[in-house]
Amino acid sequence: MTTHTTRSETRKRENQLNVANRTVLHGDNLPFLRGINSRTVHLIATDPPFNKSKDFHATPDSLSAGAKFTDRWVWERDAHPDWQDAIQDDFPAVWSVIETSKIASGEDMAAFLCWLGVRLLEMHRVLRDDGSLYLHIDHTAHAWVKALLDGIFGRENFRNEIVWAYTGPGSPKMRQFNRKHDTILWYSKGDKWTFNRDTVRVPHKQLNTNRTGRVIAGALTSDLRNEYLKKGKVPETWWTEFSPVGRIASERTGYPTQKPLALYERIIQASSNPGDVVLDPFAGCATTPVAAERLGRQWIGMDIWDGAYDMVADRLLSEGMSVDGESDRLITRGDVFYSTAPPIRSDDGEVAAPELKLKAKRSKEPPGPRQTRAQILEELIEEHGQVCQGCDREFDDPRYLDLDHNTPRSDGGINHITNRVLLCGPCNRIKSNTLTLTGLRRRNAELGRMSY
Repeated sequence: MTTHTTRSETRKRENQLNVANRTVLHGDNLPFLRGINSRTVHLIATDPPFNKSKDFHATPDSLSAGAKFTDRWVWERDAHPDWQDAIQDDFPAVWSVIETSKIASGEDMAAFLCWLGVRLLEMHRVLRDDGSLYLHIDHTAHAWVKALLDGIFGRENFRNEIVWAYTGPGSPKMRQFNRKHDTILWYSKGDKWTFNRDTVRVPHKQLNTNRTGRVIAGALTSDLRNEYLKKGKVPETWWTEFSPVGRIASERTGYPTQKPLALYERIIQASSNPGDVVLDPFAGCATTPVAAERLGRQWIGMDIWDGAYDMVADRLLSEGMSVDGESDRLITRGDVFYSTAPPIRSDDGEVAAPELKLKAKRSKEPPGPRQTRAQILEELIEEHGQVCQGCDREFDDPRYLDLDHNTPRSDGGINHITNRVLLCGPCNRIKSNTLTLTGLRRRNAELGRMSY
């Protein structure tokens, strides 16, 4: 086992978890995520919607009968203005991914990324400093979600792209290769993470040989060679040994996007330890909670489906697992907690992932109703006219002007109108997230870009 941090040192920096073990939270996962204390979760292993532009229904007469969800996204309906404001104000790298996706892949992709992005920001916040996220996705939105995660977690914290490959029938009329793999993106919260290599080793399939046909390991002594073969190897990033649930009768629930237990058991074994907290914000078919319980981890599941609690409880009952290793105390429905109310935070109320942008502590905003970006923009145009405050140029169309901060957010600037300025696109790019308005005007004067 290799743990890239001293667990006692990390524990001193973490908050206390404010959700009980074996809890199913029923409803939209965003308020639930926002209610969990910061830096309290060791591992998030989750399988969100993929933006497939289709409706999913459970198999009739199955354990999941009646389960359904729509994987279709519309900008006006699904990209809440408050989410847009928060991302634009605090996470410009994330917003640039969303905006670019709207141009390249359409508004449905941008809406999906906005919806997923605000949730990923909260997932980043609740992870411990040595925690990890494993996010399951497929080709439909893989490239955009990868860019989104780079903007939230930092590309330096991208650990692996795991390909889960499987076989299945194809259409004889297909005019392309069969799509038979999903992708699991693994990011760590920081430069320390847990990876238990010895718990996930697999057998060597075949040893390489040299031109004489001798097994290369043959140069080892018999005892060393046997030990080498017995120990096995750490798997590569392509996994082919896990069959889809449709071929595993003992696990099949009929849930439309269910994943195999063994797949998630490998993830949980690799990136958490017994007693650690595992979270799945999209836990409808119960794969992550069941896998975590099997491996002696604590877990929290969230899902909007009305049958999620019954699915989790019933699958745990069918496993016949004991409570905390007590052989005479099997898990019952009473051991699985249920709530529709968000947890109440008991930490300092830290907002989502502030360390990505802020170097100084954020000043408090003046009291009073919080204005939206649209309201601030309208008020500043009324006060200053349709004029860029960075270069003094006037524009006939207000769409050429956007909001920025006078004191950058990276230096602790607030979102209040008293710290907002109107800038054109070129000035916005020059100012970036480092210059104040005074610094921008000085730079424009040096470059000869002021309107006079």
